[in-house]
Amino acid sequence: MFYFIQPPWWLKKLYPACIWEMETDEKVIYLTFDDGPHLQATPFVLDELKRHDAKATFFCIGKNVARHSDIYRRIVHEGHRTGNHTFHHMNGWKANDTAYLKDIAAAREYIDSGLFRPPYGKITKWQVRHLTDAFKMKVIMWSVLSADFDAKVTPETCLKNVMLGAKPGSIVVFHDSEKAWRNIAYALPKVLMHFSERGYRFEKINL
Repeated sequence: MFYFIQPPWWLKKLYPACIWEMETDEKVIYLTFDDGPHLQATPFVLDELKRHDAKATFFCIGKNVARHSDIYRRIVHEGHRTGNHTFHHMNGWKANDTAYLKDIAAAREYIDSGLFRPPYGKITKWQVRHLTDAFKMKVIMWSVLSADFDAKVTPETCLKNVMLGAKPGSIVVFHDSEKAWRNIAYALPKVLMHFSERGYRFEKINL
């Protein structure tokens, strides 16, 4: 499995309509969580965020929102932002364009948000253009990938990825999911403590 912990400049240039980081001079980091809601991971994440008075953005899968609507309501109630992550976690490079957009529209029935993140970070330029023009959505990518989803990545490496990569304005990706649970349970509390002690705030994406 190959992926970039920090996307290279040329990838950002290929997708200029996508948002890769937030412009700010302040010590603010934007934590994001993909693939939830999850019965165990999401409440843990919410508890940790509350402990540090932190806000975040949750890119939710529509079918998981339908299954765990109570956890989704808690995300919203506690002041976090939500985003669309398709209904079935579809890969934009492999999916038929019509089917892909239909899946996003199905998720919109459950997720009221103008933010979208493509599963696997895989989306075509045509899909980006249609989402931004027709759906009026903003496509949010990231500047730091924790790699918590990778079974070969240790919790310590997951933590190091964020510690070394995050800076003011960074959009950081974690996953509130089954496969990421071991890594996020270790890394998230330490990330929150480390950056809080250094004067950082954690905010949701407001676009």
